[in-house]
Amino acid sequence: MSNTKISIRFFDDREVRALWDEQNTKWWFSVLDIVAVLTDQNDYTKTRNYWKYLKAKLKKEKNELVSATTQLKLLANDGKRYLTDMLDYNGIIALGKEFPGKKANRFIEWFTYSDESIDGKSKTKAYALHESSFFDSLEVGTTRGLQQIHAYLFGGLYDFAGQIRQKYISKGGFQFAVSRFLGNTLKQIDAMPENTFDEIVNKYVEMNIAHPFLEGNGRSTRIWLDLILKKRLKRCVDWSKISKQDYMNAMMLSPTKSNILKTLLNNALTAKINDREMFMKGIDYSYYYEENE
Repeated sequence: MSNTKISIRFFDDREVRALWDEQNTKWWFSVLDIVAVLTDQNDYTKTRNYWKYLKAKLKKEKNELVSATTQLKLLANDGKRYLTDMLDYNGIIALGKEFPGKKANRFIEWFTYSDESIDGKSKTKAYALHESSFFDSLEVGTTRGLQQIHAYLFGGLYDFAGQIRQKYISKGGFQFAVSRFLGNTLKQIDAMPENTFDEIVNKYVEMNIAHPFLEGNGRSTRIWLDLILKKRLKRCVDWSKISKQDYMNAMMLSPTKSNILKTLLNNALTAKINDREMFMKGIDYSYYYEENE
């Protein structure tokens, strides 16, 4: 599993890490992440000790859940990979049933949610974008390039995939660019410089204000931003370093106070621009930002 796909899912703002097993075509999920979720525990040592206790208890009961556990290497906060207990889809459902209460039931309901939704299908396509030959042919820093990304992510899912909106939209009381002026607005954004970090983020902020699509703007524009940073500065954003709340607050303030967003993004910059895992992790966080509370 040397070229393993990494996935990060979120339950109650907590990470649940997973690894894709190409040989057996299935996901393996971190047991400790899920135990932490179900016990509402932030302390790693206490989480590990609880799983050690539960595993001994299940083994004594001759529960098959223990034998279904495998060990795979996951990246830790210190940047190193350590062997950790993992369970597959069925194993995680069985584990969830070992925890009483409404939270465990809600977790199982969340965990078994189908990826056949528009977001689920789009996220799968976003993963595939990095592997496609199309990725290297995308225009960088232009409206057309953003349309190419949007069309790839949402083609076959929305009939307006890749098309500039013709309707007025607003979100949370914020009014995005008026549709009848959108063509000229996008031309002005295309002409904006993108030679420095500040210029690139200014361009990103203006594109967000423009909001050229009826849906899927954020997910498309974050990829668009990373491509500009990669081309101009040989950097990209490690989105895992930016919490959902911090990102949403910074974006909300960005039309008048862009420095907050600039600080947030600058602190999360990385030189790992060709790292497959970094891209996959970025997609996980990007789609997480768009989840409704």
